[in-house]
Amino acid sequence: MAITQERKQELINEYKTHENDTGSAEVQIAVLTEQITNLNEHLRTHKQDHHSRRGLLKMVGRRRNLLNYLRNKDITRYRELIKSLGLRR
Repeated sequence: MAITQERKQELINEYKTHENDTGSAEVQIAVLTEQITNLNEHLRTHKQDHHSRRGLLKMVGRRRNLLNYLRNKDITRYRELIKSLGLRR
């Protein structure tokens, strides 16, 4: 269910905006997207896991807020991130 430390580091390296960046909106959104994808797969097999479903909804809300922040701050970064993550099909 949780992403591995190696996968998280790969995402950080891919989406960081500067050398020591681990907490920018792009990195946080990429990590949340990976966690949401993994949790969706878990919930496909465990349909009655309501506690994990609640955690999924909280993650989706957090990602939505970060996306809104990024869209209001810099629309070009927002569009590039949406395209690279495959959101908003």
